[in-house]
Amino acid sequence: MTAPIAVITPSLAQGRFIERTLESVRGQGIAGLDHVVVDGGSTDETVAILGRHQDHLRFVSEPDRGQADAVNKGLAMTAAPVIGWLNSDDIYYPGALAAVLEAFERHPGIDVMYGNADHIDGQGRVLEPYYTEAWDLGRLAEVCFLCQPAVFFRRRVVDRFGALDAGLQYCMDYEYWLRLGHGGARFLHLPQTLAGSRLYPETKTLGARVKVHTEINTMLKRRLGRVPDRWLSNYAHVRLTERGLSPDHQPRFLYGLIAGTLGASLRWNHGISGSLLRRLAGWLRGAVRRSLRG
Repeated sequence: MTAPIAVITPSLAQGRFIERTLESVRGQGIAGLDHVVVDGGSTDETVAILGRHQDHLRFVSEPDRGQADAVNKGLAMTAAPVIGWLNSDDIYYPGALAAVLEAFERHPGIDVMYGNADHIDGQGRVLEPYYTEAWDLGRLAEVCFLCQPAVFFRRRVVDRFGALDAGLQYCMDYEYWLRLGHGGARFLHLPQTLAGSRLYPETKTLGARVKVHTEINTMLKRRLGRVPDRWLSNYAHVRLTERGLSPDHQPRFLYGLIAGTLGASLRWNHGISGSLLRRLAGWLRGAVRRSLRG
């Protein structure tokens, strides 16, 4: 009998968190749930923890080519009609999967369902809500407002659009949402908090911010033909903060942000758009007004 839903968990050396992740899946109480953990050959306590939970999941532990490759292996291991992807340091909140299955049943034409989520710290405490919006494909190019552990999709999405881009190390989820959206997949926002996405210094997102934004911009250039202005300035902002500058360091920060944004536009878009020039001019005018008031 086919499972009603599968959860795929890519893992590598997450013994510190993975037991809480596994418990959050098991605690959903979904009969027949297929939990597939694809571990990249961890040498910490991860495999021992998986062994203790093997009555409630399936797992493999072997070298892979990264997170996207691990998720793709999991996709190939299950035939469930609905799929969730939960990293080995993230968690589902109680009742999340039941709410998702009910929503998919109410909306048979919807391909992708996404809910709200929280950023949580290493101890599981809520830091802040993840910024989420109602579905708008145009806005998605400007802001990644889907939180990956709170996103679920039907198996037919994989059959139609393929799996994740295993060449990406940081933004494979964002690329996938854009690929699906531009391909015509139908998305729906479920206004319920479904998951906790963990943030701590060792995460890829916080530990390699310049590399993350570099990959995002390169992906956006390839997928959209140009990098939106907001992502160009985001990249410049990260470069400055990595050098120890912050918005408190005015006017040096502002001039650096403008110069870095222009440089990023030349690097990825091979030119400077009128919209970007207007944005930067607005920053300068605002700085002048603040200076005059001061």
